[in-house]
Amino acid sequence: MDRFLTPKQLSELLQVDPSTVYKWSHMEFIPHVKIGRAIRFVEREVEAWLQQRTRQGRKAMKYNVGDVA
Repeated sequence: MDRFLTPKQLSELLQVDPSTVYKWSHMEFIPHVKIGRAIRFVEREVEAWLQQRTRQGRKAMKYNVGDVA
């Protein structure tokens, strides 16, 4: 069975305020499950969500000495 995280556990993992986690779930920005009035986050789904949001850093631009103004 998958591991479920509470909003507090997820906020500690992502190093954000718990209110941010609640806001993201309310906006349906982050995948979550409602069990009655409780909100839980499936760890596997959060990891996949983070992978989708991962971006490569900008590559350094190479300039020739004559190109720089």
